[in-house]
Amino acid sequence: VTAILSLAAACSSAGVVVLYSKDVDMCAVHKNIPCHSYQVSVAMAFVTWGLTAVSSHVMFWILASV
Repeated sequence: VTAILSLAAACSSAGVVVLYSKDVDMCAVHKNIPCHSYQVSVAMAFVTWGLTAVSSHVMFWILASV
C-alpha cells in the first residue's frame, strides 16, 4: 500500500513539474522559481518509490517463506 501511494505522489508531482516547466513555461517567465530543484526532487521521489517497492516485495517474500 505504501509503495502504491508513493508512486501516486511521485506521478502527481511529476505532472505538476511538467505543467510548470513545459506547458505553462513558468520557468522561462519567472527566473526566481527553482525549476531544476523541483525536477531533482521528483526524480528522488521516483527513486524512493522504487526502493519502497523493492523493500515491500522482499518483506512479502520473507513473510511467505516463514
